[in-house]
Amino acid sequence: MSPAPQFQSEFLRTFAARGAYYQCSADADLDALMGRERVTGYIGFDATAPSLHVGHALQIMTLRRMQQAGHRPIVLIGGGTTKVGDPSFRNEARPLLGDEQIDANKAAIRKTFERFLTFGDGPSDAIMVDNADWLDRLEYIPFLREIGRHFSINRMLAMESVKAKVENDLPFSFLEFNYSIMQAYDFV
Repeated sequence: MSPAPQFQSEFLRTFAARGAYYQCSADADLDALMGRERVTGYIGFDATAPSLHVGHALQIMTLRRMQQAGHRPIVLIGGGTTKVGDPSFRNEARPLLGDEQIDANKAAIRKTFERFLTFGDGPSDAIMVDNADWLDRLEYIPFLREIGRHFSINRMLAMESVKAKVENDLPFSFLEFNYSIMQAYDFV
């Protein structure tokens, strides 16, 4: 593994010094941008449980370090994608949760983030958004026509999480198959 570049921006310098940097496309451009202006970064978390797990620690600390360096973190809670269930690397479909349970999980997860991030209206204050706010309003036919046409079934079938289920003849519902489209829509 080649050594990490010598970064100028506080965030990337700290990130690399802590061994959290592996690779990045256009890292010199990102470094220059982060040294010149405030950037926004987001990470999404589905509300499948009332708490996060140790595997989320790096993502949470990444958002915290971004904020400490003067950048704006966005926490995206997947209230909409939780209704579908992330099929990634699971042999069975996730149990479908009701709105009441999802809302309780979202509230508990927000409390977790409030321990690590400052939320508010300031320029580097974190914001929390819920993808149910836009996914719940989508109408099916317009969504298929305007969004669905940009997704290649061949590419989706080549995704590791999908390919493993197909190759091992594991159940894989249309609902689960659409998860990646919903997740991509969050980014837009």
